[in-house]
Amino acid sequence: MTTLSERISQSAFDGSRLRVVLLLDLYDGAQNQFLEVYEHLRKQVSSVPGHISDELCQSIENPSQWLITSEWESAPRFLAWVNSEDHVASVQPLHGCVRDTRSLRFSVLRETSKDPVPLAPTVPRSSSPSPHFADRAEGLQIAPRRGDGVVRHALTFTVKPGSELEVAELLAGYASPEAQVDGSTRLRRTSLFMHGNRVVRAVEVEGDLLAALRHVAMQPEVRKLEEAINPYLEQDRDLSDPNSARMFFTRAALPAVHHVAAGGREHAELGRHALFYPAKNGCGMELARLLATQGEAAVDDPTSPIEGSTVFQRDDIVVRLLDMRGPLDARPALSLGVEGGHKAAVLARLLDSAKDGVPTTDQEISRFLARSEMRLITDRRTPAPA
Repeated sequence: MTTLSERISQSAFDGSRLRVVLLLDLYDGAQNQFLEVYEHLRKQVSSVPGHISDELCQSIENPSQWLITSEWESAPRFLAWVNSEDHVASVQPLHGCVRDTRSLRFSVLRETSKDPVPLAPTVPRSSSPSPHFADRAEGLQIAPRRGDGVVRHALTFTVKPGSELEVAELLAGYASPEAQVDGSTRLRRTSLFMHGNRVVRAVEVEGDLLAALRHVAMQPEVRKLEEAINPYLEQDRDLSDPNSARMFFTRAALPAVHHVAAGGREHAELGRHALFYPAKNGCGMELARLLATQGEAAVDDPTSPIEGSTVFQRDDIVVRLLDMRGPLDARPALSLGVEGGHKAAVLARLLDSAKDGVPTTDQEISRFLARSEMRLITDRRTPAPA
């Protein structure tokens, strides 16, 4: 069985507290305006469920550089806020005084306290020589996860009904942008899917995701594509207007909330599939958590054809990306995320489209899987640098 240390894993569902770091670079002379906006924003955020605290810091080397750190009870609490329309509206005033921002999110794994805290018996003692270093089980990530140097993210938007074929042709035919962003950042893979009139673009980046997204947005071939699909979008946007473009891509963001992939196993070329799960109102995070758990079980099963599972979620939009050997329907229940126990009933309770009853038989599950499968438009990998 694949052990926890062997897995490639990222997750918003480990139960630990979250530390959010926001780096800001202000416009010249915008300090007072920024402080007013921050004070108003701070009061709003303090009432958000799951928020614990925040700090505002100014660089002692470059006064135009600022840092906001905040602590949250858990990643799901933070993501529910940061992906909401309330958050989009609340940060609008910042755009007039902030030249550049970068957001980083971290699970809390260890912490140092001035007052010794009793060690939790289930968490191993750190090798740190500090006598004040203590591991507290509550709110701490239990163990470090193994990464692969790749950041995963997705964008999603809808096009006008009836325009799906034209949009699919445009998305399939664009010229790939230059993969190398800078000395440390590279585009590794872009996968485009459609489900009805919904488009999902999943990207894998080695290095800085924000730098990669900005790099892609400036490429002539990408700008040409974006302008070509503008008339088909359900949500209007003006890419020549920075604020309009920012609002569109903010709402289109579909973060990866969980990823797991087998480690230490040799495998052949994998097929990439995507499944679309429209959750009932308010059930998106719970549905994503269910699929995350099922993804881990599938990757840990040595007989499973699934080698990797990524769950993207924003509000009630949930997408599951699978990298697997063989066809998607080889083990329909496993691919759908309902293998074992009463998982099918749980899934049906969370899905907005589950009007056909609970899929219990293999045939019903296969039909359900077929309805959920997204159409692959293009899947482009970048060759590793020599």
